[in-house]
Amino acid sequence: MSGKLIIFSAPSGAGKSTLVHHLLSCGFDLEFSVSATSREPRGTEVHGVDYYYLTPDEFRAKISNNEFLEYEEVYPGCFYGTLRSEVERITSGGKNIVFDVDVVGGLNIKKQYAGRALAVYIAPPSLEVLHERLKGRGTDSPEMIAKRIGKADSEMSYAPQFDIVVVNDDLGTAKKEAEKAIRDFLEKNSNIEAGE
Repeated sequence: MSGKLIIFSAPSGAGKSTLVHHLLSCGFDLEFSVSATSREPRGTEVHGVDYYYLTPDEFRAKISNNEFLEYEEVYPGCFYGTLRSEVERITSGGKNIVFDVDVVGGLNIKKQYAGRALAVYIAPPSLEVLHERLKGRGTDSPEMIAKRIGKADSEMSYAPQFDIVVVNDDLGTAKKEAEKAIRDFLEKNSNIEAGE
């Protein structure tokens, strides 16, 4: 039996990572998809746990061999992507895999695994609220916040292409909505597989 794919995408600051971490503890038999990157490990990051660390040349070779479901060159020589082998490793044993990826990557994964994937878009209540959240984090310069807001504005145009949009206005409500969406998706798919 193959596991299912649960894809989460959102603009920076919408609360996607917080929701994904919550869902990993909800008994859905989820395992987090470890991405590959060509950047160096930071601090205590571990290969195979935080990321699969590849050199830029190794990353390009895997692109040439069609080993990525999706990837992006964030800036010259700095790549991030999802390896096909990671999906196979987790789902072949029947576990469900959860992704925390950008909107374009999320839609690419959904397209390749249409019947087995649920794509969830986490939306901020508004760009103004998102701006306040990013400012409140205190991790970005005003220029970087402006860049993230500009990107968020364009990313939000992709929301209608996702299966479900969860507006993260209140974190407790967003957690419940995300849990329900995953539960409904997994139950519906297990009923189909059982021939009900």
